[in-house]
Amino acid sequence: MNLQQLRYVAEVAERNLNVSEAARALHTSQSGVSRQIGLLEEELGLDVFVRQGKRLVAITQPGEEVLAIARRMLRDIGALRQVGEEYASGELGRLTIATTHTQARYVLPDILPAFMRQHPGVKVALHQGNPTQCCEYVVSGEADLAIATEAIDDFDLLVSLPCYQWNRSLIVAPDHPLLDVKPLTLAAIAAWPLITYDFSFTGGSSVNRAFAAKGLKPNVMLSAIDADIIKTYVALGLGVGIVASMAFDETVDRNLRAVDCSHLFPASTTRIGLHRNAWLRGYTYAFIQSFAASLTRDVVDAALGRRA
Repeated sequence: MNLQQLRYVAEVAERNLNVSEAARALHTSQSGVSRQIGLLEEELGLDVFVRQGKRLVAITQPGEEVLAIARRMLRDIGALRQVGEEYASGELGRLTIATTHTQARYVLPDILPAFMRQHPGVKVALHQGNPTQCCEYVVSGEADLAIATEAIDDFDLLVSLPCYQWNRSLIVAPDHPLLDVKPLTLAAIAAWPLITYDFSFTGGSSVNRAFAAKGLKPNVMLSAIDADIIKTYVALGLGVGIVASMAFDETVDRNLRAVDCSHLFPASTTRIGLHRNAWLRGYTYAFIQSFAASLTRDVVDAALGRRA
């Protein structure tokens, strides 16, 4: 048994059991991949994959266990390499952040410039997606951390670090009748066509639950992942919008008005998600604390179970 065999098994699983695609990704031959997987199965005395002829069609139950161990070992090997790189290159490296549009557009611009000035040798990459996709990027090793409001707690392999709370605002045209409704109610909002986040994205499900708790079904005319798109269609008169309060800027959004909705919806908590087995570079700790001052290195290590 060797690491090459574990890498081949993991890559085939990652490529939906397509051996030829796995071989291309690994820069080797299809026959070589098949042979190494066969040797591993022979040594283990079990089949990792179910076959129909020469084609792999499923992963066996023991194969799932093998894959889990293989992925963990490969991640640990990657962490060992990172330890070497940390001491060899100092502040040189790459930080990949998986995050939602709201965080990328309205929060990170206040944080990343200072971080990049302080760590000029670190290249930063942003992977944007919905909360579930962001978590999957971290679990697969494609990202170092996820920043999202939902989904992180749903992944057993992730540690969830709370950062800050936020709420929502109603966005309307300057002359909209809802501006005269005081106090604003969910029933009043439900009477108008609604434009808001897709319910699978940050905050959307909280909005949906709040309406449902009052026995209301909002007339969602359009849903989007992007607050700027929501504001654009509100300005076009297609409906009223609900967005994260941080997404409204009085100077930029002069053609719209915002009404605080913190009395209508529960506050949401933005969190950072880290892989439980991740080894973090020094600049990763620095970024985390720049995003949330309370998340010191000691706090992060304690959450990862590395310090009492």
